Amino acid sequence: MSTEAPTSDQSVVAITTPEALRRFVKEYLCSHDHLDPKQTPLYQARLERGGKLCGLLFHVEGPRLLRTSAIWATEDHCIIFYDSTGQRFGEVKLSESPERLQ
Repeated sequence: MSTEAPTSDQSVVAITTPEALRRFVKEYLCSHDHLDPKQTPLYQARLERGGKLCGLLFHVEGPRLLRTSAIWATEDHCIIFYDSTGQRFGEVKLSESPERLQ
């Protein structure tokens, strides 16, 4: 499995583990803002509906109040990427997703 950020013509990927999901999202977000993934921490929070996990929110922070985000929507099997202004800049469909996290 490649964890590189997809090009504009690659919109479906298979990610089977939680760690691969985190690595993919971090690399995608960092590549968008030209950040070094080795020096950029990835923050993660659970999204719940009715007490059940329905997704994960990720974000990285860079210089000058830069903060890009991604949401993994478990039910929709996709990851949606947002820039610092809240504008969507990418969406990746997942042909395989990690098992729901506890």
